[in-house]
Amino acid sequence: MNFKNILAIVAISTTTAVASVWGYGKFVQGQYAGVQEPGKLPVNYAGFFGNNNGPAGAVDFTAAATSATPAIVHIKTKTKAKQVSNNQRQRNPFGDMFGGDMFDDFFGGPRSQTIPEQRASGSGVIISEDGYIVTNNHVVDGADEINITLPNKKSYKATLVGTDPSSDLAVLKIDGKGLPYIIYGNSDDAKLGQWVLAIGYPLSLDVTVTAGIISAKARSIDINSRQSKTPIESFIQTDAAVNPGNSGGALINTNGELIGINSAIASQSGSYIGYSYAIPVNIVKKIVNDIVKFGTVQRAFLGIQYAQEGISDEDKAKLGIKEGDGVYVTEVPEGGAAKAAGIKKGDYITKVNGVGVNSGPEMVEQVARYKPSDKITLTYRRDGKENTVNLTLKNKAGNTDIVKIESVTDKLGADLENLDKKIAAANEIAGGVLVKKLKEEGLLKKTKMQDGFVITSVNDIEVKNIDEFKAALTKAGSGTVRLLGIYPGFQGTYAYPLSLGE
Repeated sequence: MNFKNILAIVAISTTTAVASVWGYGKFVQGQYAGVQEPGKLPVNYAGFFGNNNGPAGAVDFTAAATSATPAIVHIKTKTKAKQVSNNQRQRNPFGDMFGGDMFDDFFGGPRSQTIPEQRASGSGVIISEDGYIVTNNHVVDGADEINITLPNKKSYKATLVGTDPSSDLAVLKIDGKGLPYIIYGNSDDAKLGQWVLAIGYPLSLDVTVTAGIISAKARSIDINSRQSKTPIESFIQTDAAVNPGNSGGALINTNGELIGINSAIASQSGSYIGYSYAIPVNIVKKIVNDIVKFGTVQRAFLGIQYAQEGISDEDKAKLGIKEGDGVYVTEVPEGGAAKAAGIKKGDYITKVNGVGVNSGPEMVEQVARYKPSDKITLTYRRDGKENTVNLTLKNKAGNTDIVKIESVTDKLGADLENLDKKIAAANEIAGGVLVKKLKEEGLLKKTKMQDGFVITSVNDIEVKNIDEFKAALTKAGSGTVRLLGIYPGFQGTYAYPLSLGE
């Protein structure tokens, strides 16, 4: 065998070996998904290693927990027993035999039932040294009494300053000075994977601290639609353990700063099974300030309808929605802020005042921080081109006026007067509220009540004048109440169920 043959054999052997190794490597790579090339980082890790954003060391929660817990309070509520009517008429058993209405007075009245006294508890967060407290609306809704207990066991009676069912927030006030309070953080700075602590009074236990991480932001779980037709949801999702009683408590970062108010849990059993949801503090601050300053929330609207998350591919095709970042505009009603700014159906909203938005909840969160008359910029994409316009936000009525709080009697839609003392004496009652004239738009019109009715009690609470009537309705909250009274000159009493939540 000559030298050339030896070289040829060596070359063939070497080539075969290299090819075999290369081929085996490709085979192994095909068998295991996600093979990573040593020494190479994907773009999402750019800047992570080798600087201050690297993996964190051990985290100590003691300072944050010690600082925040004195400002977390236990809220206990009591709702008095009351009579309610389901507005269902009882069947007249003699109607088939006599075919008339002679027995309707006995069998035609609405059925009623007694709801026993109810007690409940939740959590709250002191946000000022003079005793303002933020909690959830559902914690105090309809309560006749609200009692506050601090971690040091001091107790106070609380008054309800105002509520916002759309965001599930409420503001309370206790009389105190120099109270411990929690400092606001910035929920925009909250990041996925960041450690957080949930503090509250779960399961009627004493103040309790649990830890977890932020697992998602701008979550919408359609829970606030139970108490509002205009729900606002852009929750911070965490895996910190939260149970019944934690509602209204604090979600804080490791600096002890408030970044959210715990509001809901994802559960089929009613107790914690994995995720909890908190209202971002940047929304909380704005709503609390509105309630304290104006008595009600000054809510701004863009004036658009948009495609909800989770829309099916079939519905996307019907609406002509193409894939892309941003919020797809499905309608632009007349008279709204967006219409005035030139926004059209089919546009994609990509930024609100320079902040990027990729979903409806993210957009809602940004808009919820402003009030009517605020001027913002709105960035949108149309036909592949990005545009930015100036826009003046409006309220629900389509203007920029300050929205004044509507009293509970305003919603009734009626001209009310204190009953004349002579008429009261003639009908052997202590007093009452005369419904002088019903308006077409109002809650009382829906009850089938007639002009001239005299209201003598609300949920069996006697009312002798308009002030007592207002107080009784305010205590009733947003539930259904039973109005009892008479028509002067006619015998008997009449009951009307009234839904204050409509």
